[in-house]
Amino acid sequence: MTDPLFSFSVHKTDGAARTGAISTPRGTIRTPAFMPVGTAATVKAMHPEEVRQLGADVVLGNVYHLMLRPGAERVAALGGLHTFMNWQQPILTDSGGFQVMSLAKLRKLDENGVTFQSHIDGRKFELTPERSIEIQRLLGSDIQMQLDECVKLPCSDEEAARAMRLSLRWAERSLKAFGHQPGRAIHGIVQGGAVRTLRVESAKALSDMPFHGYSIGGLAVGEPQDVMLAMIEEVMPHLPEDKQRYLMGVGTPDDLLESVARGVDMFDCVMPTRAGRHGLAYSRYGKINLLNARHADDPRPIDEESRWAATRTYSRAYLHHLMKAGEILGMMLLTSINLAYYQDLMAGARAAIAAGTYKQYVADTKAGWERGDLTPLQP
Repeated sequence: MTDPLFSFSVHKTDGAARTGAISTPRGTIRTPAFMPVGTAATVKAMHPEEVRQLGADVVLGNVYHLMLRPGAERVAALGGLHTFMNWQQPILTDSGGFQVMSLAKLRKLDENGVTFQSHIDGRKFELTPERSIEIQRLLGSDIQMQLDECVKLPCSDEEAARAMRLSLRWAERSLKAFGHQPGRAIHGIVQGGAVRTLRVESAKALSDMPFHGYSIGGLAVGEPQDVMLAMIEEVMPHLPEDKQRYLMGVGTPDDLLESVARGVDMFDCVMPTRAGRHGLAYSRYGKINLLNARHADDPRPIDEESRWAATRTYSRAYLHHLMKAGEILGMMLLTSINLAYYQDLMAGARAAIAAGTYKQYVADTKAGWERGDLTPLQP
């Protein structure tokens, strides 16, 4: 499937790591890319303009939440998701399948799709591959996902196989429903639990379908990191090199660096925003818990060398106070600090891959985390 309005190119590789660009009518996505999660048409505690200033080229929206509230037809009538949330850069939407499995009440799954009750008000909804794509078309998302079934790990090999093969059948239906949408793209999603042979079977089958890109789903759902990385390594040789690769729902800064080293181009995760709302900052010194009493009298910023003003100007004592007092500003500042760090991490990865120094970049970054926080205050 080719589209002159939507393309992906790899600019440089360093081992399996690669840097490139996804070109869309709404702008270019530099890869490797981290997508802030805008579940309900908002990146929590952030202004859209600020998300862009941090360096994000694309954000993620969620089909499940948006179909329940305010509704895809309403968003379409109001000009589409980009206009609705005042974000004019690319938007990727997931299919809603994961949330149906994790949030919905009284769900019933069969060959046709999923019937479930809303976790908000108990209303009954049906989500099929065709309806998921219809919702994403109404929202106007630039990159759309097939509907899939994501199983929780650990699970039996039989359960993983059943869900993976159902997802393959849904992939064919999703692709047909997507049809021709110039300037927009659709991804197939590799499933298979933690079973190597199933992951390979899924990747090979999807690669034979003309998707614009390929996602790896069903990971970062409780399995150890080494299992996740092993599944990535199994899948990558069977995915087209000229298509973007998206690891869904991942993850920690370490997860991102290790996955980039294995050829992943795109990520999303609620971790930096959720952590910020709960007092945790990500930095080049590792994680800093601002709720800890040791920060109450600390006048230093999180990182005085950061390019992001919030990171280098607000004191730890002030951030500690805001979080202990339950002030919204504390959540906003720490969310922006975390998203800035994630964007800087990806910018550093892109530069290192281009320079052929990615292994050294990873080693230096991890050494900073190992050294930990700045020198403690002197008594």
